[in-house]
Amino acid sequence: MEGRVDPATLHTTVLLHEVIEWLRPKPGGRYLDGTLGMGGHSLALMERAGAGAELAGLDRDARALALAGERLAGMGDRAHLFHLPFSRFEEALDTLGWETVDGAVLDLGVSSLQLDEAERGFSFISDGPLDMRMDPECGPSAADLVNTLKHGDLARIIRAYGEDPLAGKIASAILKARDKGAITRTLQLAEIVRLAYPPKMRHTARNHPATRTFQGLRIAVNRETEELEHYLETIIGRLAPGARAAIISFHSLEDRAVKRAFLAAARGCRCPSHQLHCTCGGVPSFKVLTRKPQTPSDEEAARNPRSRSAKLRVAERLGPDGEEA
Repeated sequence: MEGRVDPATLHTTVLLHEVIEWLRPKPGGRYLDGTLGMGGHSLALMERAGAGAELAGLDRDARALALAGERLAGMGDRAHLFHLPFSRFEEALDTLGWETVDGAVLDLGVSSLQLDEAERGFSFISDGPLDMRMDPECGPSAADLVNTLKHGDLARIIRAYGEDPLAGKIASAILKARDKGAITRTLQLAEIVRLAYPPKMRHTARNHPATRTFQGLRIAVNRETEELEHYLETIIGRLAPGARAAIISFHSLEDRAVKRAFLAAARGCRCPSHQLHCTCGGVPSFKVLTRKPQTPSDEEAARNPRSRSAKLRVAERLGPDGEEA
């Protein structure tokens, strides 16, 4: 790569103002950004917090981490960066000796850095190797899944993670195509999926027919569902009373998972729904601050079309007795 790349030009941070207002950064606070990306949320958090604030920033994309490091260089030793997936944030906090943090942000979207580089294999707009790994050094690629999985497993991924009702038909088309040779390119797979759609659906679809298949494969490749589930189970215990967790999701699977986790933590009681009286003794650990997800303004959506599907949910950590801090 020739010349210095400005990280701010590679990715437009989504719902930046809203995240900062909800998290209320303060001097001396400790903050966690589990999906550092180009460092947009983190930079704004640190600038708003001011003197003495510290950051633990994680990303499993090594290039994104390096670029974010350049952007946060002015923070000196107050910004601690880790090449880790966000599900392993506790390793970072333990390394720093932090028991809790004063706020946490998670932006679950794929960055423009990943989408716009054909070589990363996330997009069907330009041809590239069928990869889709956020960490190119870790785990099987999308090509590995497409060329080795059985019909049922492939259909399950496309149906469950891509939410495509034609998952079985698409899986059949993929298996038929790979009998003639390995599927290794993004445009190659996109065309297989496009032709699997009936002509009428193909011509009336709002999005490219391959959109959902690519989403499903990306989620499976990066184990995004498992990553999020583990984060939601563990983040509560590492938030200080009064600290807030802000999570931005981009598709219904993620948003439903965040909503369910926040509501369960806000309810506290784990008894079966048919039980008339609580016997578990559970107390609420979260207060949900966004009853409905916050979405980008019309102005932001016009300025950054990729933000249109973003949904922000925020919850606040309660004290050990279930009361507000």
